[in-house]
Amino acid sequence: QVQLVESGGGLVQPGGSLRLSCAASGFSFSFSSYVVSWYRQAPGKERELVAGITNAGDSTNYADSVKGRFTISRDNDKNMVYLQMNSLKPEDTAVYYCNARQDLYTWMDFWGKGTLVTVSS
Repeated sequence: QVQLVESGGGLVQPGGSLRLSCAASGFSFSFSSYVVSWYRQAPGKERELVAGITNAGDSTNYADSVKGRFTISRDNDKNMVYLQMNSLKPEDTAVYYCNARQDLYTWMDFWGKGTLVTVSS
């Protein structure tokens, strides 16, 4: 029953912005007990961590490549996670995945199917 559904991907020109959303449902514990991260995987490359946010939303971390351009946030009341992406570059092109991990029972680790972001002129 666990579902993470990403949305908001698409085609954008370099320098543009997109906001990705991740809708969470079906968790055994409250959504607020899950640490959430955004990962991305470009063609021919390994999946990499883009941004993470603690269950309470009080702390975030970012890959050096996106720091200052991307912002992760969450709304636990709505079971939603967001990734605001600004100043997009062609190298940001990838499938972006939402990941949720229970903060205590870390084997409860779930993934969405991804949403494609293409940055191109």
